[in-house]
Amino acid sequence: MIPIALLAVLLLAGAVWGVRRVHYAQRHVSTDNAQVDGHVVPVLARVGGYVEEVRVEDNQHVDRGDVVVVIDDAEFEVRLAEANAVLSAALAAAGGEGESGMVEAEAAVSRAHRQALEARLGSARAERDRAVKDLARVRDLAEKQIASHQQLDAAQATADAAESELSALERDVVGAHASERSAEASGRAAEARLAGARAAVDRVRLELTWADVTSPVSGIVTRTQVEVGQLVQPGQPMAAVVADSTLWITANLKETETAEVRVGQPVQIEVDAYPGCRAEGVVESLSPATGARFALIPPDNATGNFTKVVQRIPVRIRITEGCGAERPLRPGMSVASHIETG
Repeated sequence: MIPIALLAVLLLAGAVWGVRRVHYAQRHVSTDNAQVDGHVVPVLARVGGYVEEVRVEDNQHVDRGDVVVVIDDAEFEVRLAEANAVLSAALAAAGGEGESGMVEAEAAVSRAHRQALEARLGSARAERDRAVKDLARVRDLAEKQIASHQQLDAAQATADAAESELSALERDVVGAHASERSAEASGRAAEARLAGARAAVDRVRLELTWADVTSPVSGIVTRTQVEVGQLVQPGQPMAAVVADSTLWITANLKETETAEVRVGQPVQIEVDAYPGCRAEGVVESLSPATGARFALIPPDNATGNFTKVVQRIPVRIRITEGCGAERPLRPGMSVASHIETG
């Protein structure tokens, strides 16, 4: 009788377990194709040069702005001196800080010369008008035989000379206006060169600050890839920092399992590295495309060689409760997620 009773108990327990599993499966979507994700930020060289010092080691914590690598800045110091010399020359030409530059002085000289010629031009016009009137009077007198032909010739010569002087001054004034406009254009060009020289100095100063390569975020340094004396190029990765910012879970669900998955649904998370740990989270978002769409060579089902494969849709899960400070979650760790859909 005892074996029969034991068998009955085992059958009842198995039935209860099976019913609970079926009920659980109806209300949850589970997958072990999931992992912890986080921001792994590269530390890049913004300028080229030889590495003078590496101030961190792998697995060392850094704060945002801490110097990770120091690049030799001797070349940037020389370039800064050259840029400052060009700036000084541009300042001397264009002027600045309340001082008149060489180009501005030339413009002032051209302006004064033009004004002087215009003053002389007014006097020449008056002289020409007087000479013309004198000629008219002498001509009348000569016709009445009061004035001699010699006086008439002298008046005519004076009028012609006044007209020639006036014409010459008018041409000089036109040339002076052109010179003044040229000086003004030279002034604008000098101001442009001055602005360019200042920008060049600012650029070199900025590059000088980039010689100290800093961490863009707070986190743990990993994958240090440079050594002292190594030549690096702009954009070259030198290390990576696993950011202290929020971690999340990426669960790759089968497309047939996502019909009832909604944003905000609670999730239970089993972490492979910590048996017995059941972290918690909520569904944050679903990917707009399957994982295959982001592959290096996405599948093309129009080739005729088509084999239907169930696709995976990444689901982002926000972690609301981890496994504690002594059991930290790290990007890349494998987990199993159970999304409560019912």
